[in-house]
Amino acid sequence: MLHDRDRIFRNIYGFHDVGLKGAMRRGAWDGTKFFIDKGHDYIIDEVKKSGLRGRGGAGFPTGLKWSFMPKADARPSYLVINADESEPGSCKDREILRHDPHLMIEGALLASFAMRAHTCYVYVRGEYIREREALQRAIDEAYEAKLVGKNNVHGWDFDIFVHHGAGAYICGEETAMLESLEGKKGQPRLKPPFPANVGLYGAPTTINNVESIAVAGEILRRGSAWFAALGKPNNTGTKLFQISGHVERPCVVEEEMGIPLKELIDKHCGGIRGGWDNLLAVIPGGSSVRCITAEQAEAVTMDFDALGKLGSGLGTAAVILMDKSTDIIAAIRRIAYFYKHESCGQCTPCREGTGWMWRVLERMERGEAEKREIDLLFDVTKQVEGHTICALGDAAAWPVQGLIKNFRPVIEARIDDYQRKHARVAAE
Repeated sequence: MLHDRDRIFRNIYGFHDVGLKGAMRRGAWDGTKFFIDKGHDYIIDEVKKSGLRGRGGAGFPTGLKWSFMPKADARPSYLVINADESEPGSCKDREILRHDPHLMIEGALLASFAMRAHTCYVYVRGEYIREREALQRAIDEAYEAKLVGKNNVHGWDFDIFVHHGAGAYICGEETAMLESLEGKKGQPRLKPPFPANVGLYGAPTTINNVESIAVAGEILRRGSAWFAALGKPNNTGTKLFQISGHVERPCVVEEEMGIPLKELIDKHCGGIRGGWDNLLAVIPGGSSVRCITAEQAEAVTMDFDALGKLGSGLGTAAVILMDKSTDIIAAIRRIAYFYKHESCGQCTPCREGTGWMWRVLERMERGEAEKREIDLLFDVTKQVEGHTICALGDAAAWPVQGLIKNFRPVIEARIDDYQRKHARVAAE
């Protein structure tokens, strides 16, 4: 259980002053110059020692990612903050942008200094109008107080710009985001070269999630050992969990990494609608991860490793709960349509496979398919997974794989029911 004293986001619900003075009262911007005076490598080493893993979904070690940036390069370096948050079920970054934006701005300065960057771009999701406005107000406050900008009080020239996207899921992929920032069509780039070598405008670039950047200041203030002591080994620190679906009280809450899923739901959401026995399935990390069964959910802890062992993933920690009133085939069919719609169309397996999977699931939902098509559908997901430039192909395949792996009897029963009904009608 996370103690209040260990919370990083103390205004996640917006109950307190969201302005600069309120943020400073909560500890933001305290000691920032001291950390900068310690040097580039000090900040990177502290973040490495904290064990912080990226909060955008992949869980890559943040400090290690920062260390990939070149130390001596004639080109300018850039930090790009991914505030696109288009993953269905995910809604944590918007709360940071609305209610605690100064944590992210301070973190952006510290991260940019660590990577020798003087410029940061924040790519905000197209639908986030009020969030962008709140962030811009906070940035304006920081400029006015000389916390950022040229000749600021910290001694590191630093500009931060907000770029508003146009509502494309694919632009949440880091290289598609760079293409969009450059004014081009949002399509992922082939890698290598990786952004740390050839990124925005062909210069060294690191892309980080909002939450990953927002916790940096507090890690340095309290020390890497404090952050590393929270959570579990290899899954350290606190995490913003977003819980939606068939719970009594959906919410966004900060908790320790590795909290049992059942405890998270019972403690913060008032439990499952109709009781825990009414639970059917859980999508633990946003729509792109494989669903797990109620039995698995009862024992699993919310961290990258435990969920990975179940064949699922923590992702953005967007927990979607479905009770027994849910048509699980229809739910996954709807997710499949989303990925079909959002595919950029650049890769044939994704362009063709996402539509094919959706159409088969439509028939399976009605029971019109044949049982042999279940294995055929699974085979197609394997043809899509791992065969595309970016991870959208994987994101489209995994929910379907989770459905087949955990709820195959439901699909078979639907087909049997359909065939019985039509056999009876034909006999009449």
